[in-house]
Amino acid sequence: MKTFQLNGEPRTDLGKKAAKALRASQKIPCVLNGGKVVELKDGKYEGTLAEGEKVIEIGRDGKAVLTTDFTVNFSDIRKLVYTPDVYVVALNLNGVEKMAVLKDIQWHPLNDSILHLDFLEVTKEKPVVVSVPVKLEGHAAGVKAGGKLYLSMKKVKVKGIYTELPERIVVNVDDIAIGHSIKVGDLKFDNYELASSKDLVITGVRATRAAAAAAAATEEGEEGEAAAE
Repeated sequence: MKTFQLNGEPRTDLGKKAAKALRASQKIPCVLNGGKVVELKDGKYEGTLAEGEKVIEIGRDGKAVLTTDFTVNFSDIRKLVYTPDVYVVALNLNGVEKMAVLKDIQWHPLNDSILHLDFLEVTKEKPVVVSVPVKLEGHAAGVKAGGKLYLSMKKVKVKGIYTELPERIVVNVDDIAIGHSIKVGDLKFDNYELASSKDLVITGVRATRAAAAAAAATEEGEEGEAAAE
């Protein structure tokens, strides 16, 4: 998977008014989730928080996770957001680099501007799930017979260590006949697994009117020959 270099600035001034001012200055509010799990004592974290960090309690067993609020320049994230490619992000926050993936984008409902970005911190120890583009290769047997190739899933969810995740899932279609398909459960990989539902159809070949007419004509011809005999 490709790496995208991104500089972020820790954010301490939170709230709707502050976020609106940031967007007006071409900056995007962001949050980095999935940070270190820490212990709470009497509901409080006794460690030192970096700028922009906050503690989010998880469950009722005295554990919490560290998250970081920060901002990025809109011009810096255009190539990360407006692309079909998937990247692991090398996020630099005041000289501290953390690896992350972009998990969610909040869009304005009217003008499609970006309101907020959610990132997830990743490590070489913990698997992560990301959506990866599908690329078809080959020439389907069903297409040669007059059928039409279709793609039902442009992306599939992939689970694995971020260093092992592919830039795209390549699906060979050579053996797909008319009326047949390839499902998520049909694909197996060594270093990662597909996390989408196994019954979902990725691609297949459907019959066309021309193919159906040709098949009917062939069948009629064979029946005529049999009658003549």
